[in-house]
Amino acid sequence: MKLYPLKFKPVFKEIVWGGSKLRSILGKDVAADKRIGESWELSGVKGNLSVVTNGYLKGNNIQELIEVYMGELVGEKVYEQFGQEFPLLIKFIDANEPLSVQVHPDDATAAQRHHAYGKTEMWYVLDAEPGAELIVGFGRETNLGEVLEHIKSNTLKDILNVEKVKSGESYFIPAGCIHAIGKGLLIAEIQQTSDVTYRVYDWGRNLPNRPLHIDLSMDVICYHAAQGHKVELPQTLNRPEQLVACPYFTTNKLTLTDSVSRCYREMDSFVVYICTGGAATVTCGNQPENIAVGETLLIPASLAGEVLVKPQERAELLEVYIG
Repeated sequence: MKLYPLKFKPVFKEIVWGGSKLRSILGKDVAADKRIGESWELSGVKGNLSVVTNGYLKGNNIQELIEVYMGELVGEKVYEQFGQEFPLLIKFIDANEPLSVQVHPDDATAAQRHHAYGKTEMWYVLDAEPGAELIVGFGRETNLGEVLEHIKSNTLKDILNVEKVKSGESYFIPAGCIHAIGKGLLIAEIQQTSDVTYRVYDWGRNLPNRPLHIDLSMDVICYHAAQGHKVELPQTLNRPEQLVACPYFTTNKLTLTDSVSRCYREMDSFVVYICTGGAATVTCGNQPENIAVGETLLIPASLAGEVLVKPQERAELLEVYIG
């Protein structure tokens, strides 16, 4: 059976810091009384595999698709490297309260300790309330002893790099960078397929199901002053702006008032579109699929040679691929 642009059912995560913006802003089908902190839009994490919602492959999960279609779906080079595991996790995050201060290990450490991949990620800010903040790295050079002392005295924020945030900004968070999402933020997160998180500080919540991982985290943290994490680009219309390019993914932003043609043949990779504003029709292989704000669409590698993206008046999309 021939592949086509694929949509998936979100996996919702009820979390103590979650809010209501996934429903009110992105139109997600979640109960008003639930504190949903995350919507996993496209996931290959075991136990949280994304399931197709459109077309004749409806009901199949992402791993089953890779088993059948292999490089046709993800790209030959991607399949050679990752096999049947989808290499990216795409999320929306709704922070009604601050997330824990945390850090993620790199590939080598995660493989040794958890038989997992490390976690390099990026954030794109969809909505920011006045005064909203992100923590990205340290405000100055520090060291293990000083960090431990600040954790003990509940003053860790004093040495962290705090960024005032507004909608449309992007931040790159490599493995080893200490970080946290503050309250009042709705964020699209693109990351390696990994659920390995070390909590360094949780704002005194001390909940039994949210343990700290101070011992594990101290030897993976980068203690240098934060530098180069914020992505600042002028907005351009109808052509891609590159936000992040790293070994794990490339993310571009498309702000469209007119149709654009995109060709990814040389990438040998699947392409993911995340709609962050407006709506568009994406056509590849003569197969159109609509995508509206809050939706995510996977373009199989075999169809990524020529892709036409036509906005419905105006659209803002994140475009993600490997390479």
